Amino acid sequence: MVFVFAAVTLACAAGPALLYVWNHFLFRPPPRVGRAESSRPDIAPTKISVLIPARDEEAAIAACVEAVLASRGVELEVVVLDDHSADRTAAVVREIAAKDARVRLEPAPPLPAGWCGKQHACHALAGHARFPVLSFLDADVRLSPDALARMALFLRRSRAGLVSGFPRQETGTVLERLVIPLINWLLLSYLPMVGMRHTRHAVFGVGCGQWFTTTRVAYEAVGGHEAVKASLHDGLTLPRAYRRAGFHTDICDATDLAACRMYRSAAGVWYGLAKNAREGMAATSQIGFWTLLLLSGQVLPLIAFGAALAEADRVATALAAGAVACSVVPRFIAARRFRQSWFGAALHPVGVLVLLGIQWYAVVRAAAGRPVGWKGRGHPAAGPGSPSHQSVDTHNRAVS
Repeated sequence: MVFVFAAVTLACAAGPALLYVWNHFLFRPPPRVGRAESSRPDIAPTKISVLIPARDEEAAIAACVEAVLASRGVELEVVVLDDHSADRTAAVVREIAAKDARVRLEPAPPLPAGWCGKQHACHALAGHARFPVLSFLDADVRLSPDALARMALFLRRSRAGLVSGFPRQETGTVLERLVIPLINWLLLSYLPMVGMRHTRHAVFGVGCGQWFTTTRVAYEAVGGHEAVKASLHDGLTLPRAYRRAGFHTDICDATDLAACRMYRSAAGVWYGLAKNAREGMAATSQIGFWTLLLLSGQVLPLIAFGAALAEADRVATALAAGAVACSVVPRFIAARRFRQSWFGAALHPVGVLVLLGIQWYAVVRAAAGRPVGWKGRGHPAAGPGSPSHQSVDTHNRAVS
């Protein structure tokens, strides 16, 4: 029995590990802008509208905007939409705009029923943009000076309608270090990037909602953010909308180009990931599959190893040891490449259990008719008369 247990865990761990190795070589940074290309007089700098939705981002918005203004090799404008902030977000942006004409502050219109706040803010921002390339950037992301030029080149060379960069994820608290690095690991372990690059099937659509870049032509053809207006998980839904409209999408490793601190507390991690879980792993049709898959390949190998040792079964012990290696080694490789927490990599099974706990929390909340909201707003799917809208978790705005 212990032999079968060990063999099953090895099979469940080896598949993602092999895919991780393959994807490790396909998930590359965007191309560098060569000196010859940048100096050609017949190639004008790409004109980019950097569009930043901001709701209660007083602590982060200045660093975000100033980093964008330091960009090289592009002609840009920065449009910040103040989405009814209760802090000094708008005042901070006005101070920067008074010193640099490339910056504009726009007020957000009232949020219509059925819209997610971020998607509505991005939709409004696109209407204010003047340039043919749109780069949607979260307010807690900081770009390097060559990031926009390289992303624009990646967009052009990939011939995609939409591209996305995965920034380096900065972490501080224990829960951040356990869970946030799983983003890159899950991407490389479970997404066949060959399918993403060579087909337009929606199932391969994925991106990072922190940073999307698109052409205006493609954006308008898709219907923009209105196509995903009720979504809280644009990292999945926006690329899939592009693919359903006939466009390719692509992703790149932006570890050296951008940095982001998603959340700054354990509560922020828990509720921040739970808010959009139902559109991904915690969907009714997927939660059982992901729970079985992650438990079998990432948590049970350690239990199988202990059981094999207790039974003194050498073959089973070897199989279980292989399963443990397949589950943990890719996390250490990811920690080194993406500059992630070694602590989180060492406690990989614990991080997976916490992630599954967040997914099931979202399932239970949705089943109770109280899907997780964010920043003082209820979930769009709950409807204006639901308890989720009438009594939004009071800390949601504070933990953002």
